[in-house]
Amino acid sequence: MRRPERAVAMITLALLNVFLVTAALAVVKVTPDRSLALRPPTVAARMIMPPGSPALAPVAATAPLPASGPLAARLAGPMRASGLGTGLTGAVIDTATGRQLFGSHADQPAVPASTTKLATATAVLASVGPDHRITTKVVRSGKRVTIVGGGDPTLTTSASKSAYPRPATLTDLAKQTVAALKAAGVRQVTVDYDTSAYQGSRSGPGWKPVYFAEGDVAPVSALELDAGRMAPGALRRAADPPAVVASAFSLLLDRRGVTAQVGTRTTAPRGAQRIGAVQSPPISALVEQLLTNSDDDIAEAMSRQVAMKLGRPPTFEGGGAAVHQVLASLGLAAGIDTVDGSGLSPRNQITPNGLARLLAFAGSSAEHPELRTVMSGMPIAGFSGTLADRYGGGSTAGGKGLIRAKTGTLNGVNTLAGIVEDADGRLLAFAFMANRVRSPTAAMAALDSLAAILAGCGCR
Repeated sequence: MRRPERAVAMITLALLNVFLVTAALAVVKVTPDRSLALRPPTVAARMIMPPGSPALAPVAATAPLPASGPLAARLAGPMRASGLGTGLTGAVIDTATGRQLFGSHADQPAVPASTTKLATATAVLASVGPDHRITTKVVRSGKRVTIVGGGDPTLTTSASKSAYPRPATLTDLAKQTVAALKAAGVRQVTVDYDTSAYQGSRSGPGWKPVYFAEGDVAPVSALELDAGRMAPGALRRAADPPAVVASAFSLLLDRRGVTAQVGTRTTAPRGAQRIGAVQSPPISALVEQLLTNSDDDIAEAMSRQVAMKLGRPPTFEGGGAAVHQVLASLGLAAGIDTVDGSGLSPRNQITPNGLARLLAFAGSSAEHPELRTVMSGMPIAGFSGTLADRYGGGSTAGGKGLIRAKTGTLNGVNTLAGIVEDADGRLLAFAFMANRVRSPTAAMAALDSLAAILAGCGCR
């Protein structure tokens, strides 16, 4: 996640709940005649309704379909906005019929930036499943214990029991380990660490070294604490995240009466006794977090989870191939070619049609209810995540609370892809992609205007 997105991503869950419920009530008050399905109340309801509650009713397919001519005429102005450069492309698709209502070079590949995460999220939900949890475990062989990473980027030192979703904690893992060691009469150990769940480079194809220095992402590893940060909430990332985990774990053991020293990177011996394990939140919760906050570390972890599920190498290359394989099985691979899971690489190439088709499928497929998390995870215009400080006024104000979309930002690149219910109650999927941008501020404003036009347009 680049700095323009990070600035608005660190909203606490408590405040987010308040915002979303307020948004839901506001929409009910001012637009009682419009369907509320797949609009802000959906996410608000998801957060306050118990698991297993029935989904809200879908948008009626009988609502009038926008006419392509009037829609194109309304979009023409923002498509020519200054600051966009020469690379703006776009697509709008009706989710109920799959019909393309608007296209401007819609099959032309572009650098997608963080909208790449939509492909990653779809692939992991469809293959690994929304209920899967990632395990971090400790095994023992004599007086050596090994922390075995499974690829959970949300592992943290400690967390409140009321936190939702509650992450796995190193403190819980240490308590289990100490109890097992003391029961076995062991009071002194060496702490090794196993990162063999991942292979290959820790930096993605085309990534800039400054990504690590600026704190955009940590060196990709199967074992990391607080997404590889030096401390919870810190910007700075560790050069060697697994070594930080081993050091922190050793201190936790020391404090609980087992003397520990940091060992080396290793592969846990076969047959070693498992003496502790903690699990991440479910994949569905991780996907919501990666989409809402444009979390690069979680995105890369999800890509590797797909690779491992499909038996491919847990590398950047294996992850990209696995994501493509899953999307192909869903009929969604056309126009999507990725080399990482986060979108930090400028070598990713996705077409507007590719993104819009993916979103239309996720938003309407009754056969794949696991993909609803793609819908609930996307930021809400003016309220959450990377869209919290956008849609505040002017030509974009009409989209506040009505648009769910994933942002994308790299040098010279601004993208926006999401869903919106138009003024007649039709659910539309859209993707607008600006490459060779001259002014990021102007580009984001133009993209927001395009999405807001969809929200207010009956366009018959």
